[in-house]
Amino acid sequence: MATIFSPSALFSNSTTTGTGNVNATNTPNPSTSQKPPQTCALPIPPSKSVLPLSTLSAATLTATAAAAATVLSITPPSLAESPTPINYQVYYGTAASAANYGGYGGNSSKKDSAEYVYDVPDGWKERLVSKVEKGTNGTDSEFYNPKKKSEKEYLTFLAGFRQLAPKEVVLNNLALSDVELQDLIASADGVTSEERKDENGQVYYVYEIDGVGAHSLISVTCANNKLYAHFVNAPTPEWNRDRDMLRHVHESFKTVGSS
Repeated sequence: MATIFSPSALFSNSTTTGTGNVNATNTPNPSTSQKPPQTCALPIPPSKSVLPLSTLSAATLTATAAAAATVLSITPPSLAESPTPINYQVYYGTAASAANYGGYGGNSSKKDSAEYVYDVPDGWKERLVSKVEKGTNGTDSEFYNPKKKSEKEYLTFLAGFRQLAPKEVVLNNLALSDVELQDLIASADGVTSEERKDENGQVYYVYEIDGVGAHSLISVTCANNKLYAHFVNAPTPEWNRDRDMLRHVHESFKTVGSS
């Protein structure tokens, strides 16, 4: 009976065979043997307010996508301002001789006696042409951009011309009295010319000079026994910026009351 309740009996391990006989008995050291830890694993029911991870992720992605779609559907305000429309004023030129030249500007009183017209962009200023200048190179009117005075348009005229000479001759003759035009032609990367007619059949020579540092558009025609030449000049940076506006100004030139 003492053997049954001894500590060695409580911690002994026996290995048995299929026949039930005891083959070996090992007695472990009581100081190193431990009982297996006892754990209490009570099942915790899932809370009704907590979604499974997979469900939560799908719901989150769905909400995020919906929010993004809402944001994208709202057109944000444009940070770049729309280009300001350019307004123009019609200039009425009289092409009066130097002897009869008096008064300046394009006021409406000139409308009835005007021999030519062209558009002037709002904000451009008129340069007053002296009688001496008018008498020497035939300059009749000139306007310029106050932000860049070399961006300008002007008109010259010469009396005693009933018809136009060949295109090349006309351009060379214009350059004889215009040093700036001479320099522009001499350094030009390209010079183009063409002939066009208006609705009345009047012939205009149109030149475009692409210089190293400047650009020029020229229209030349004969009417009223006079030769009119309208110039639109701009440095290359201004030409690149204001190309459409400058072409509009160039194309607006025409004579009125032609005979």
